[in-house]
Amino acid sequence: MDTALVGDIGGTNARFAIVELADVGARPQAPRTYNCCDHPSLQAAISAYLDDMGSSKRPDAVCVAVAGPVTDGVAAFTNLPWRVSEEALRETGFERARVINDYEALAFGIPDLTASDLRPIGATPAPPPGHTLAVMGAGTGFGVSALTRRKSEELVTAGEGGHASFAPVDELEVEILRRLAVQFDRVSIERLLSGPGLLNIYRAMADIVGADAPHATPAQITAQALAGEDLPRHAVERFCSIFGSVAGDFALSYGAQGGVYLAGGIAPQLIEVLNRGGFRRAFEAKGRLSPYLTAIPTYVVTHPHLALIGAARVLKAR
Repeated sequence: MDTALVGDIGGTNARFAIVELADVGARPQAPRTYNCCDHPSLQAAISAYLDDMGSSKRPDAVCVAVAGPVTDGVAAFTNLPWRVSEEALRETGFERARVINDYEALAFGIPDLTASDLRPIGATPAPPPGHTLAVMGAGTGFGVSALTRRKSEELVTAGEGGHASFAPVDELEVEILRRLAVQFDRVSIERLLSGPGLLNIYRAMADIVGADAPHATPAQITAQALAGEDLPRHAVERFCSIFGSVAGDFALSYGAQGGVYLAGGIAPQLIEVLNRGGFRRAFEAKGRLSPYLTAIPTYVVTHPHLALIGAARVLKAR
């Protein structure tokens, strides 16, 4: 069998697995997660994984999905001081090597998901078959992609939408923007919709109401929000509302009538909050185009290794 290594490299974690490309579905085997800061390079992290697997021979092929733009098979990470190229991976012993954007991999993986891998947000309608779908998510950063179907062909567009400018929709968000504009030369979507972005929202809202902001990490804010503490709860609810508004903007931009899928590390932790209604209200609040958004379903992806599935599909297809 044609054995392959697949990887999903974010700003914080590197996830690897083995796939047998001849298998139907090519589901990841033996997935493991490593802290990126524990390794000086991608090659070192790959070697650690293969050593842990007890592998004396490198797989035939590798595809790594990375959190950053990829140009001609070369990637410099946005939130990580690593650089990787397909040529460098082949030089380490792989016969075939692909480097793709992580949201390209996520979009390619969506068609292989089952209903058990998804949680609908709100009363979402069934999507019409064959339409474009969008994938986006918040984690260390914010990523966006779209999968377009043309007859039997699937095409993925992956950009850097997380670095588009943040657009406030009410007075509170205007005040949040004003405070963030003091800290950053430019306030992008990622400055709000990410782990660090949740912390930015929380601190800005504390400043607006003149309250203390004792929690220092996104995990602490999320935990206290789910426990019912007022300021963290309001910050997380506003995070989800902004997420809905941004998701609606990208659904309009891509014409994503096939659905919007929320991936990344944060959305699965906030399903309860996302389902309270603020996300869908903001998603659909697009003036004359509100009926267009109302017909688009939204889901949280709960499968932990969607990017690895997508990376395997890329190798199988090429």
